[in-house]
Amino acid sequence: MSEPDAVIGVRGLTKRYGSARGVENLSFEVRRGEAFGFLGPNGAGKTTTIRTMLDFIRPTSGEVRIFGLDPRREGVRVHERVGYLPGELALYERMTGESFLKAFADLRGSVGPAANNRIHDLSDRLGLDLSRRIHDLSHGNKQKIGLVQAFMHDPELLILDEPTQGLDPLVQQTFYAMVQEERERRGAAVFLSSHVMPEVERICDRVGIIREGKLATVADIGALKAKALRRVEFHFDAPVPAEAFERLPGVKDVSAHGDSVLLSVEGDLDAVVKEAARHRVVSLETREPNLEEAFLAFYEGGGA
Repeated sequence: MSEPDAVIGVRGLTKRYGSARGVENLSFEVRRGEAFGFLGPNGAGKTTTIRTMLDFIRPTSGEVRIFGLDPRREGVRVHERVGYLPGELALYERMTGESFLKAFADLRGSVGPAANNRIHDLSDRLGLDLSRRIHDLSHGNKQKIGLVQAFMHDPELLILDEPTQGLDPLVQQTFYAMVQEERERRGAAVFLSSHVMPEVERICDRVGIIREGKLATVADIGALKAKALRRVEFHFDAPVPAEAFERLPGVKDVSAHGDSVLLSVEGDLDAVVKEAARHRVVSLETREPNLEEAFLAFYEGGGA
């Protein structure tokens, strides 16, 4: 059973393509108002998961609930409340951006001045010219159309697959602001699949890491980063042997050069600082791991 505030509930989700692997036994939840990042390299199963969640493909086994609804039997009710941007966006190239978006609004039953104003407001923020045919637009401007259609009906859940691909840095900042506004204004939940680690780190509260079709972990971003190695460099007033630090828990890759000791630490620094305090410390430099380093440490190391 899902938690009462779960917007997405996935239990034992498996999708196979004959003998080929899709995803296997995935279970996770996304709560109301939460931004959840879904991480993994190409081919790990991210897009398969999203397509199965939205009933674009059918699972081999397991279940998905969106707002407590079954997407297979209650797909219309689900899609009314979801804003979805696919990773491989397909548009009607002969239409203008405005005619395409108004057609989408009509399909959703959201027509009239308010819907038109919402389309134009979002397009203006993103710098999108709605009068041009889609065929004549750059990849980045086509991506803007995809973003407008995902946001324009004020969804309670945004499912975004690589949302900023092709966008310039200024438009990316506008996108981040739009996501934050939806979370604050409507309590919208966000399910974000992205290769851009600074983007995930900026937007998301928790992340799930998928590895070869299996969910390796679900963790708060802070907890995941805490498992990654941070680099620490001490400068002493006299040489200190590397052996003094090598025996400490969580310490790796210790090297001593003259009066300096450089090392990597997993976890807290308490033991390292206490050992350093036995000598006269001239200066200390430390660099916190970012999400990309945490992801690589987890993924390449086979997980926790």
